[in-house]
Amino acid sequence: MKQYNYPTTILFGEGALQEAAKRISLKYKRPLIVTDKILLELGIVKPFEELLVQHGLSPVVFSEVHSNPIEQDVNLGAEAFLKNQCDLLIGFGGGSPMDVAKVIAVRASQEGPLAQFDDAKGGDALMDGSKIPPNVAIPTTAGTGSEVGRAGVITVDETGLKTIIFHPKLMPEMAVLAPELTTGLPAQVTAATGLDAFTHCLEAYFAPGFHPMADGIAFEGMRLVLQNLTQVYKKGEDYEARGKMLMAASMGATAFQKGLGMIHAIAHPLSSECGLHHGLANALMLPYCVEFLENKDLNADQRGRIKKVKDLFHECGLITKETLAQTCKVYFESLGIKFGLRHHNVRDDQFEILGYKAFLDVSHQTNMIPVSEADLKAVIEKAF
Repeated sequence: MKQYNYPTTILFGEGALQEAAKRISLKYKRPLIVTDKILLELGIVKPFEELLVQHGLSPVVFSEVHSNPIEQDVNLGAEAFLKNQCDLLIGFGGGSPMDVAKVIAVRASQEGPLAQFDDAKGGDALMDGSKIPPNVAIPTTAGTGSEVGRAGVITVDETGLKTIIFHPKLMPEMAVLAPELTTGLPAQVTAATGLDAFTHCLEAYFAPGFHPMADGIAFEGMRLVLQNLTQVYKKGEDYEARGKMLMAASMGATAFQKGLGMIHAIAHPLSSECGLHHGLANALMLPYCVEFLENKDLNADQRGRIKKVKDLFHECGLITKETLAQTCKVYFESLGIKFGLRHHNVRDDQFEILGYKAFLDVSHQTNMIPVSEADLKAVIEKAF
């Protein structure tokens, strides 16, 4: 096992779960494990729950988390946390349980409707950070990187929009990257979550502004994905490659403090309106958004960044085409991604609402170049 501090304490590799249980037992008594019903039914949660019991803890399991989390998930989780007098939240699963665990920490400790804490409206200033309980994150997918983030994304009742709830105290005090937890993922989930990590890195690298640390992490994160995702897609039990994908996911979420872009702005309403898995939504939109950029009058730095990513595909031994958009599309198709929003529960009569909600999403504000609502709608139509 290795330990990194970036700044979250990251336990990585064989023995990470055992070490995490030991450390948790030194500070806490009654953690609330936030997970989903699928992981619970598959028996993936039970061994860790038993590990905590062996260390003298009395864990409570909460599994009412949707794949695209909603405010009800948070409210029910907060009730469970308070009713059972828990002292720690453990997000155990993909991005949804980890995000819900963080926002439960807000709901259980702050007064007022969840919508008021919208980060786009400065909601963090309304929170009393001293009351927010701590959380630990244990990802079972290599995608969102929520285990090192300071925010959770929840569809709130008041607006029906995916909303970022942010506060520095929401950063997990410990992230546990255990490759064995990801080896049982279906190939299609492995691909979608892995391409989510890739999208985080790519959009962070493309985001404007001077942030060389984020750029370096983002570029190396893309390299790890391109070197390992095909392997884990074809051979899920490869622990070494799985571990590198977990690290790439954490790197993506670390890098996107620089910003995201139009891909995420569109992906968020595709999830809230049409029920698409977030990683799949990113994958379906990325080539079309990159094509949009490549067809614009970009400056030398912007062109250079696009070229460097395309060259990275070549360095990693992958097929390259004339453009980065074409290169990404061929690569994604090799991972089983079927392009065409029409194949994924999206209707053409939803273009207007998707474009409108994408423009409301703050992610596009750090796109490589500014975009309008009409731009976003046009790209959605092209991806249909």
